[in-house]
Amino acid sequence: MERLTAEELRALFLFEKLDQSQLDWLAGHGHVEVREAGTAVLTEGEPATCFFVLLEGTVALCRTIGGQRIEVSRSDLRGSYFGATQAYLELDQPTYQMTVESITATSMLQFDADEFGPMVRAWFPMAMHLLEGLFWGMRNTQATVGQHERLTALGALSAGLTHELNNPAAAAVRATAALRERVAGMRHKLALLAQGAIDPAVLPALVKLQEKAVERVAKAPKLSPLETSDAEDEVADWLDGHGITGGWDVAPVLVAAGLDVEWLEGSLVSCPAAVTGPAVHWLRYTVETELLMNEIEDATTRVSTLVGAAKQYSQMDRAPFQVVDVHELLDSTLVMFGGKLTDVRVVKDYDRTLPLIPAYAGELNQVWTNMIDNALSAMGGAGTLTVRTSRQDRHLVVEIGDTGPGIPAEVKSRIFEPFFTTKPVGEGTGLGLEISWRIVVNKHHGAIRVESRPGDTRFQVVLPLDATGQ
Repeated sequence: MERLTAEELRALFLFEKLDQSQLDWLAGHGHVEVREAGTAVLTEGEPATCFFVLLEGTVALCRTIGGQRIEVSRSDLRGSYFGATQAYLELDQPTYQMTVESITATSMLQFDADEFGPMVRAWFPMAMHLLEGLFWGMRNTQATVGQHERLTALGALSAGLTHELNNPAAAAVRATAALRERVAGMRHKLALLAQGAIDPAVLPALVKLQEKAVERVAKAPKLSPLETSDAEDEVADWLDGHGITGGWDVAPVLVAAGLDVEWLEGSLVSCPAAVTGPAVHWLRYTVETELLMNEIEDATTRVSTLVGAAKQYSQMDRAPFQVVDVHELLDSTLVMFGGKLTDVRVVKDYDRTLPLIPAYAGELNQVWTNMIDNALSAMGGAGTLTVRTSRQDRHLVVEIGDTGPGIPAEVKSRIFEPFFTTKPVGEGTGLGLEISWRIVVNKHHGAIRVESRPGDTRFQVVLPLDATGQ
């Protein structure tokens, strides 16, 4: 059984400040363990019996979430430690919090937790009291504040999504009510036909006219407000000139459907002069019905799109780790912020040549959410939000910029610290960027960069294009 000498132990940063007697104890109670590449060193959930210090090689620390094995971080730093890292705490039946795997062949210094923990407590009694207080205090605080952070974010996104869904839903309700009135009008016209008020011989011409109008609605040109006003005046004058009552009311409907004077003259020529008035009103009902059905279709399509975006954002029915288009993730996140973007100019500068990347999609959406929310908060809800993607060597870069006042230089180095926030009391918990850092750096082996000056703050998320994290 290979052991390290006291001097070899002193070369490890974890033990460099220990005295000779402490090093001698460690030398006599620790031994070197070797693992081949691809083997497990310890398994999450098993009793925490050993404390390890990495000597050579690379290890990956993994967690099981939703039945999936997720890599949290990896290390090749000599002196890194893992395993029974809480051996100094007097816990009942402690277990390993993560699974550790050897990425390469590794050698590690191993201590028995039942021996190592009591000895550390004996060597550093005051430090143990402070660490225990810090550990339990931070655990309780982070659990409480983290839950509040998630609930607050969920509430804000739900409110925004509800607002966005309400607009097309209300439009569909209004259009349905109006459509019911127009259908009632059509039934009235049919009643007149049945009573003989309209010559049945004219019906084929009216039906053909109706079909031509419906085709025209689908091809109606988009007019400017000035062009629309001029066209309505022209159609109203034409209707008045042909003795058709209510021309001022009918003209806007016909113009919205693309039925201008030229079309009316060419289409109504097949109708007897005596039927021109009823034919125009027949057209009005037809056109209004078609326009209202288009409005309902647009509204329901918008609702469907919003639901699809919400599903994309939440990654329902998706594996935690998958190959994704980062632009779809960004777009679905922006949809969730629809209610907050009313006074914000959104600029999308996407490099559509970027390939799909392997990622934890739902967690990346959380990153975009945190950064966009911070940007909107910094701008006070008004300004320019820029979302840009680009490629740098073997990495994909997502940049989220805002035109807010910027991050003060004296706090820039602290923005990723847990519970640190520049927002007013009650508006931020200080966990958003810390969570984003862990997701990007630890789970995706990427990086987050920040550039900030008044009127131009940019957060850059750098992600590897392949799963190796290189």
